[in-house]
Amino acid sequence: MAHLSELTGRRVWVAGHRGLVGSALMRRLLREGAKLLSVPHASLDLRRQAETEAWVAQHRPEFIFLAAARVGGILANATYPGQFLYDNLMIEANVIEAARRCRVQKLMLLGSSCIYPRLAPQPMPESSLLGGPLEETNQWYAIAKIAGVKLVQAYRREYGMNLIAAMPTNLYGPNDNYDLAASHVVPALIRRIHEAKAENAARVTIWGTGAPKREFLHVDDLADACVFLMKHWDDEEPINVGSGEEITIAELAHLVAKTVGWSGRLEFDPAKPDGTPRKLLDTRRLTALGWKPSIGLREGLANAYADFLGRWEAGEFAP
Repeated sequence: MAHLSELTGRRVWVAGHRGLVGSALMRRLLREGAKLLSVPHASLDLRRQAETEAWVAQHRPEFIFLAAARVGGILANATYPGQFLYDNLMIEANVIEAARRCRVQKLMLLGSSCIYPRLAPQPMPESSLLGGPLEETNQWYAIAKIAGVKLVQAYRREYGMNLIAAMPTNLYGPNDNYDLAASHVVPALIRRIHEAKAENAARVTIWGTGAPKREFLHVDDLADACVFLMKHWDDEEPINVGSGEEITIAELAHLVAKTVGWSGRLEFDPAKPDGTPRKLLDTRRLTALGWKPSIGLREGLANAYADFLGRWEAGEFAP
């Protein structure tokens, strides 16, 4: 399979274009000069095979970024295990099969670093996939994404399709989900600490010990990496996308507090789950191709908070 030279002028469908990743891809692909295709969930339920195949057959995308997914943090995974597993399995299977039927030129599946074992070697290489038990707090989402990676491999082998799978680390940035029942750690911290500032609260309690280490990547860097990989990566093995830097949850919380401008006390609740003790991706495969991130964590958090603040002042998060 030949490498792609450009996306300029090509029909590109971003599935999940309203989400954190999808909206970043839309911004990046506009700069690339692609002819963007999108459809809201209200008009197309990707969990329904017939609907999905009919839409793809009608609009005939040449390239697909499969960013649509049911996502959320520890609480959401624990509360809705059936939805996390079913919805993500169906979305992946339906879009990939529709791409096969319509002979889409290339498709990228967006996965997650949570596919790797809970105690995978650090940094986590792509080869550690299926090398041990998963982290229980997000296993339902992880199993669905592992199935997506395997579907990419299976369709490449059986049908000769040009499918690839990118595994991003923890993401944050503009258009994030700040619903405290479903959000990931960065948006949850931004909202809770901002609310503490607005209410003149003296303290904020955070789940877990604060000791786990996490890697974070600004979503605009991910979008740039995805476009780069759509042009330059062609292999059945997944490829990691990360920043290569890690920080403890406690350090992150203090950095968010500084970004927000709140000087109260952070307290940690060890009775709540920590999740995986450490999660750093091995990104040597991507680095060797010539890509690296450009947005540092401090700059990225300031950008994310500015986006949140604008939405807060617009009344988006009013009770």
